[in-house]
Amino acid sequence: MAGEHDGAATEGTTRVTPGTTTDAVVIGAGPNGLVAANLLADAGWNVQVLEEQPEPGGAVRHDQGVDPAFTNDLFSSFYPLAAASPVLAGLRLQDHGLRWSHAPHVLAHPLSDGSCAVLDQRVDTTAASLDAFAPGDGDAWRRLHDAWDRIRPDLLDALFTPFPPVRAGTRLALRLRAAGGLRLARTLALPVRRMGEEEFTGQGGRLLLAGNALHADLAPESAGSGGFGWLMAMLGQTYGFPVPVGGSGALTRALVRRLESLGGQVRCGQRVESVVVRDGRAVGVRTAGGETVEAGRAVLADVSAPALYGDLVAPRHLPDQLLSDLRRFQWDFATFKVDWALDGPVPWRAEQAARAGTVHVADGVDELTRFAAQIAMRQVPDRPFLLFGQMTRSDPTRSPAGTEAAWAYTHVPHRITADAGDQGITGDWHPDARNRMADRVEQQVERFAPGFRALIRARRVLAPPTLQELDANLMGGALNGGTTALHQQLVFRPVPGLGRPDTPVAGLFLASASAHPGGGVHGAPGANAARAALRRHLPPGLARAQRLLTARDRTGRKT
Repeated sequence: MAGEHDGAATEGTTRVTPGTTTDAVVIGAGPNGLVAANLLADAGWNVQVLEEQPEPGGAVRHDQGVDPAFTNDLFSSFYPLAAASPVLAGLRLQDHGLRWSHAPHVLAHPLSDGSCAVLDQRVDTTAASLDAFAPGDGDAWRRLHDAWDRIRPDLLDALFTPFPPVRAGTRLALRLRAAGGLRLARTLALPVRRMGEEEFTGQGGRLLLAGNALHADLAPESAGSGGFGWLMAMLGQTYGFPVPVGGSGALTRALVRRLESLGGQVRCGQRVESVVVRDGRAVGVRTAGGETVEAGRAVLADVSAPALYGDLVAPRHLPDQLLSDLRRFQWDFATFKVDWALDGPVPWRAEQAARAGTVHVADGVDELTRFAAQIAMRQVPDRPFLLFGQMTRSDPTRSPAGTEAAWAYTHVPHRITADAGDQGITGDWHPDARNRMADRVEQQVERFAPGFRALIRARRVLAPPTLQELDANLMGGALNGGTTALHQQLVFRPVPGLGRPDTPVAGLFLASASAHPGGGVHGAPGANAARAALRRHLPPGLARAQRLLTARDRTGRKT
């Protein structure tokens, strides 16, 4: 797989000589950058994608770096948002080699006593799992799912289109009214702890909601964490948590192949040092190698907002208010990850967990609250909440029969003042500290899967600085391009404004997860940036036609 992935980085590419003009330069070959490039190429633009790393993909890459017989994803692994995204559906990546695979269960949240909440694409299976905790909780789950079914099409349209989503928002408001109106809106605005307490008698449903909320940096007591946990759970209920067959990089390969089939080019090992601005307009970029690549129409930046403003774009080209606002920009939690090659399946005490692709590892909602509180106090958690991936269970091509390619990640503070585990982890992340933290992660798994550590054939430790070295967008290991909290969403993302990809520099567009709607592999920030660039170069009549086209839903129905 590694050889195929590396080949996709350079196959069909052409060296651009200094001074060559292209229609658009895309900075960064992460999924958003590649989606943007594909949409521009669909419109007939000549597109160059410049990527700092030796291969494309950003946080969607895999390798055999743990063990040559095992395929491990470097960063992201499960893709419910990709499966739900009308942006990616419209690219028809299956025509370019992408195939999806699913584990028997979507997700499991076991407890140390052997009980287990299960999320399954069959609603009755999920409901039965929750009834085992408290009779009647299965029906409560069905009610939440019924509300999802009523608003899902318009909610997803509103989520994946530029802000404000006028047409989709209007339809969503009507759907919300039919699904419960202000009462449903209130429920989704709740902290996930309160939402779980109001909706469920037992722990099962509360665990599914709260664990999914912590896929982002939302503590169980955070406003809106209930809605986020519900959204992630319902995405899993409907679409599963699918994985690309062969490794996460298969998604990247499909995007690159599609782009190259349209004449677009991806050039790796090309770090962009600055955006060239003349007379208030972005006209190209300069690379660390001293090359200038001119952009006749637009520059799209799949980089974080702090990296774009004041770093790639000199401060003199930016409003003072923007630079002031950026000082308040908040990153999401830092991330610590361990990859494993295991000699056998994980011996979960709760057997249902063995059939799930994703496992949440925490002994109840109180332990989730404790974990989030320790991070808020800048302490390294002593019992880290883990997202645990069983990749061979999800995709049998990932490792030899009878083994498991697995990973777990947890969160830590960006600035550490204390170690709640009393092992002296200070945040310098030298090799000894990395191994102590990896041991702590394994001991947490061992609480729920006795004998786990005896199965480890090899492991790889990715501390926050390592993640950033492999992808500069993952500042300190932050995965979502900035906090998911309400104060940095919608019109507040990345700073107070219009919530759109336009920047103060004409012809320059923010195409990363720092832009609305934020993190996750769904392509919406890249698509929004590409469509904004296209609108700037269409005659008024065609611009109106293009807006109507983007207002169609995935079935092609006019809105």
